[in-house]
Parts: sequence; structure tokens; C-alpha cells
Amino acid sequence: MSGKRIWEIDFCRALAILLMIIFHLVFDLSYFLRFEINYLSGFWYWEGKAAALLFIFLAGISSGFSRNTVKRGLKVLGFGLVITLVTFVVFREQYVRYGILHLLGTGMILFPLLKRMPDVWLVLGAAVIAVAALPVQDILVETSIFLPFGLMYEGFSTVDYYPLVPYFAVFILGIVAYKKFYYQRKSLFPFYNNESRVGKYITMISKNSLAIYLLHQPILLAIIYLLKFLVNH
Repeated sequence: MSGKRIWEIDFCRALAILLMIIFHLVFDLSYFLRFEINYLSGFWYWEGKAAALLFIFLAGISSGFSRNTVKRGLKVLGFGLVITLVTFVVFREQYVRYGILHLLGTGMILFPLLKRMPDVWLVLGAAVIAVAALPVQDILVETSIFLPFGLMYEGFSTVDYYPLVPYFAVFILGIVAYKKFYYQRKSLFPFYNNESRVGKYITMISKNSLAIYLLHQPILLAIIYLLKFLVNH
């Protein structure tokens, strides 16, 4: 995003980052240290989903501010493949085949095409994708090729899975929001001063959201295991 920042987008992205870090801390405590925290349902599950859905929606909006969404999409998709490799080493059977970075990268690459489509088509397309999740989730296939489209095979398990069906619908709605409300790159709530100290922190977090996403998990795990080592010794 160039020029003047849109403070509400920065704020929402910083909020999504905070929610994501909290969820991953809960996941790490449960998965690696065996704390009895249920992150697969209830409050923590929906807390994590809220962070992801907010990220996806904001990515759809922010794609309109990028000078080259295809280049950025390939970069994000490349980082997604790095996540795939790292999680294959760490989690083995539960490694990330198609996670949130894969989804966002795909959306950014397709953005130039989607941007040209009428808003009505985009909304209808998002609705079809969302509704398609209902029958798709009950279909099992014998290959992993269709995982990006929400078609799973028996025994499939992963620590991060955001297939195009249904989550691409949220990205598309972000594009619609950009075309309707943010095409002029102006805040809808101009009363806020993002030059304040708090505003500058929020902007910094938002501008570096991808780096924070990539680095926060190793940092969290390092802190957790350091504390565990100090307690045991």
C-alpha cells in the first residue's frame, strides 16, 4: 500500500496478527507441551478462524493497492511452499499441503482477472463457492491432487488447511469491498490519527504482517522451550 495509510485496514490487520499469535501460542502449548487446551472446537477454534478469515478478507482488499499482485502472489505462494517443507520436517503426516499462504498467493495471482469482473458476478461466485463447501466436505477422493479445492482423502490430517472451497469466497468478498469502498485508497473513517504513537505501532505491525507471520512461530517455540529448560534445571 503506497501513499497515505488506510488506518482501519492497518488496525484490522494488526488485530488479526494478535489473534493469530494468541491462537498459535495455544496450539504450541497443547501440541508440544501437552497442555490440556482444546483448540479444535469451542472458543479457541473460533478465535483462530476469526484471525484467518480477517486476514483473507483484508488480503482481498489490499490486493487492489499492490502495483504487481501477480509478483506478490508468487512471493507469498513461495513462502507457502517453504511452510510446506518446514512443517513436513516438524509434523510429518500433518504437514501443510495447502495452507493460508497458499490460498492468499493464489488469490493475489488471480486478482487482475477477478478485478475486471462485475461485482454481481463476484458476489454470486463467492456465494457458489461458499455453498459448494457443504457437499464437498462429504466427498472423499483417493488422491491429494484435489486438496486445494477442498476435496480430502481418507485419513487426511494437517495443522493448517485453507482450501479454495470455501475460503476463496472470503478473498473475493475482499475484492468487492475494495472495488466498492476503497478504490480511491481513502479511509472510510478519516477522523482517526494514525500518526499517534499507538497508530505508528499499528502501522508497523500491519506493514510487516507477512514477516511476523513467518517468524512468530519459531520465536514462540524458542521461548517455550527455553522456559521449559530453565524450569527443569
